[in-house]
Amino acid sequence: MESLSLTRPPLTAFAPLSTSLSHRGPGAPIRCLIKDKSKLQKHSLQLTKRTKLPLQGNSFLDCMVDRKPKNQITGLVSASAAGSESDSLDSSNTLRPISSSLNAFYRFSRPHTIIGTALSIVSVSLLALESLSDVSPLFFTGVSQALVAALFMNVYIVGLNQVFDIEIDKVNKPNLPMASGEYSLSTGVAIVSTFAILSFGVGWFVGSWPLFWALFISFILGTAYSIDMPFLRWKRSAVVAALCILAVRAVIVQLAFFLHIKTFVFRRPASFSKPLIFATAFMTFFSVVIALFKDIPDIEGDRIFGIRSFSVRLGQKRVFWICVYLLEIAYTVAMLMGATSSSLWSKLIIILGHAFLASNLWNRARSLDLANKSDITSFYMFIWKLFYAEYLLIPLVR
Repeated sequence: MESLSLTRPPLTAFAPLSTSLSHRGPGAPIRCLIKDKSKLQKHSLQLTKRTKLPLQGNSFLDCMVDRKPKNQITGLVSASAAGSESDSLDSSNTLRPISSSLNAFYRFSRPHTIIGTALSIVSVSLLALESLSDVSPLFFTGVSQALVAALFMNVYIVGLNQVFDIEIDKVNKPNLPMASGEYSLSTGVAIVSTFAILSFGVGWFVGSWPLFWALFISFILGTAYSIDMPFLRWKRSAVVAALCILAVRAVIVQLAFFLHIKTFVFRRPASFSKPLIFATAFMTFFSVVIALFKDIPDIEGDRIFGIRSFSVRLGQKRVFWICVYLLEIAYTVAMLMGATSSSLWSKLIIILGHAFLASNLWNRARSLDLANKSDITSFYMFIWKLFYAEYLLIPLVR
């Protein structure tokens, strides 16, 4: 403990302060000069590090000594009195834990997947519209029901993967809250369990069979993908892991949510349109790319923990260019399909839109440094942006 000698000044509030400290050797008194608008008060104290000195009421004097070269000591003195400044500090201290908790949950929910799920559901739901009169409160209610249930399930799936990948993520994604220790194992389990229950609760309340089956199949595949039990943890197999992602992103999202709007919301017979078939086919390519590319930045941890991803088996460079070529093929097919459209505006948008995306992809791919993990991660997020862009184009296919 530091030895302190201080005559308490009759201070009740402080203006912005400046301080001058002088030091004459180890343990010698340090003279703090405290200035406010009306007077200069001098007090002596002995300290070797940060010390908080009580004043009258709820006021305190906070001194911190920092040793500089040549054994010079400089200090910082701040004061806080009862009133607006202490209230501001209390408010800041109250908001900080809330902000930290929100930030941790934001990272836990894997926001790039949340955005992808939301955009895909809205985009596919628009394909079920037959006329402008269908854009109604009934339609928006149906879409909202699907969104809430699906986003809850999304959090369950990505969260469960983090619960069972803590050690791997300490290598691959140390900023995630489970890997960093911000969330304990019990906290992670509680969050994913809650969101699974909420998802099925919304699905049961809505009463849509297409929506229920979308949630149920996603739950089964997401659980089998991550959970470490006999015959499960399908992510160990590169092929099975890719099929899980393909089944959810390419098939279930397109068909189930389209049928939810078509048959449950509008009470119309099921029918599969040209845009829906295009969306399913294109997203089959894209889901394979996401399934392959997501493991490229994670090759180090996957190799250590025995996850036989395609990146581990074939190498980063080969898998990277497979992904690029698959997307370029998909964009070429999309442009050819756009050229067959009977609608001029749709033809122009689909051809030019996919040409623009294909060009951007190729230019970025050629300049990527595969030896730089941050560059690979950035490119992976760019792939997700292409994913978002595609769902903006799909409703315009005619």
